[in-house]
Amino acid sequence: MSADMNLKIKVWRQKNNKASGSFETYPVVANEHMSFLEMLDVLNEGLVNQKKEPIAFEHDCREGICGTCSMVINGQPHGPSSGTTTCQLHMRHFKDGDIIVVEPYRASAFPVLKDLAVDRSAFDRIIQAGGYISVNAGQAPDGNAIPIEKGRAGQSFEAAACIGCGACVAACPNGSAMLFTSAKIAHLGHLPQGEVESNKRAQAMVAQMDKEGFGMCSNIGACEAECPKEIKLENIAFMNRSYLKAVFSGEEV
Repeated sequence: MSADMNLKIKVWRQKNNKASGSFETYPVVANEHMSFLEMLDVLNEGLVNQKKEPIAFEHDCREGICGTCSMVINGQPHGPSSGTTTCQLHMRHFKDGDIIVVEPYRASAFPVLKDLAVDRSAFDRIIQAGGYISVNAGQAPDGNAIPIEKGRAGQSFEAAACIGCGACVAACPNGSAMLFTSAKIAHLGHLPQGEVESNKRAQAMVAQMDKEGFGMCSNIGACEAECPKEIKLENIAFMNRSYLKAVFSGEEV
């Protein structure tokens, strides 16, 4: 038997990135089987019925794949459940009478667009700087044409699980994007197809990361702890090795 909960949602409201924002508190009745985004849908429906402005938040797949449902819930990116995105977080993790504080990601490289929605296009530009391999266009080769040892394939696959949500940036006190950037570098660099340009790729993507205004890594580890896809810090070590190889070998971007 499902139970309803009377909650108070203390949410950040901000008209745009030029305006100053503030917290506003709204009551909502939620069911324990709802996802967190479904609870926000119910809240927004109530606001619309009251002729009030609904809360702006990003969402797309609602399956933990797209990485758009990025928000900080009670001080934690994506909420209290580990290895879980906001859309996969269910209201059974909260209890009747709770006050839930919801705010956007706080990072200078992620300016607020409206309410809980932030501009994460800086990630796109990091990918554009080197998150690809250079190959001749044509028919796709057979998947088994290049033998790849299981260990390397596994490392690449785990790094490729990154959904680019930005939780690592929001969790890091330095606002660093090194976990994201390293995951994109590692998932290509561990494979033969991407290994050729690995050092050059690292140099180009790190340069773009710095240009976007992200902070540097100081090995705190909050990014790994809050990552919904549990991307490992080992990828940052891989990125640093590739970057240093590029610098000391004199490779030009």
